[in-house]
Amino acid sequence: MSELNLPLPRIATTTVGSYPVPDWLAALPSNQAVLDATRVVFDIQRQAGIDLPTDGELYRFDVNHPDTNGMIDYFVRPMHNLRSVVGRSDGEAFARLQEMGFRAQPAGVIEGPLGEGGLNLLSDCQRAAAAAGGPFKFTVTSPFMLARTLLDRHYHSFEDRLLAIADVLAGQVANLPCDCLQVDEANIPGQPQRAAIAAEAINRVLDAYHGHKAVHLCFGNYGGQTIQKGEWKKLLAFLNALRVDHLVLELAHRPASDLDALREVDDRIALGIGVIDVKVNHVETPDEVAASIERAEKALGEGRVRWVHPDCGFWMLKRSVSDRKMAALVAGRDLYLGR
Repeated sequence: MSELNLPLPRIATTTVGSYPVPDWLAALPSNQAVLDATRVVFDIQRQAGIDLPTDGELYRFDVNHPDTNGMIDYFVRPMHNLRSVVGRSDGEAFARLQEMGFRAQPAGVIEGPLGEGGLNLLSDCQRAAAAAGGPFKFTVTSPFMLARTLLDRHYHSFEDRLLAIADVLAGQVANLPCDCLQVDEANIPGQPQRAAIAAEAINRVLDAYHGHKAVHLCFGNYGGQTIQKGEWKKLLAFLNALRVDHLVLELAHRPASDLDALREVDDRIALGIGVIDVKVNHVETPDEVAASIERAEKALGEGRVRWVHPDCGFWMLKRSVSDRKMAALVAGRDLYLGR
């Protein structure tokens, strides 16, 4: 597995990906404004002391799809042979599939073999690298999540559709100029019966990137609401099948019993524990963060927790709340480690 070439403490801090879109960027978007805002997001995290920041994903936000913050449409709309204009019959056909109960319309319609089309993750990662001011993490939505949002009029098989998307993403992530690639998946926690094929698809993406690899898993967050019902113990085979360096797991908004299941995660995989709840506006105190880390180490054993982070991205919160939560994350970690 790949180690990050960074001087990290025993337990390092990171963010998951998204950051609230600044009002001034939403009011007057431009390529220069996106670059400037990305610099701001990186600087806020570095001033807070985050060890491995993310770019904030500001360039993915779509005002027409605020519920998913562009984490779906940004990836699928540019793909070759994928129609983004959805008609009535498409919507009715998608509804009959019941793939995504909380999504009324598909993100697009597959009409032929998928290809990269206009998707260009390299360009966006290069912009992030230019603004990062140091090591950073770049995020990609999981092919499993993307596959469930599409109406398929070509492959006629979920598995074929899924692996086709995985191959497109794999072609995108090779040689990205980031220090860590993170694949984000918010659907498989509620679909454990599909764990084997989901792991195969995600591994295709991970295998194409030759650096430090992370997978973020959560139970969904739509206006503070959990979307997927499930528990970590049903996903142990899935977690252990991932060819990944570390996991980024939602746990702050989860029952305490979820920690116990993670004892069975393979030792080759470093555990990242969510200690900041992004579904509430309450700003955790450093004492609360330190207590959460202590509980995790007691349950999992010293040395198993290598990362702490928020449960998910920050984009649904106000910037003032997000910034204070990041500061509390670092202060609580430092308090626990006696730094």
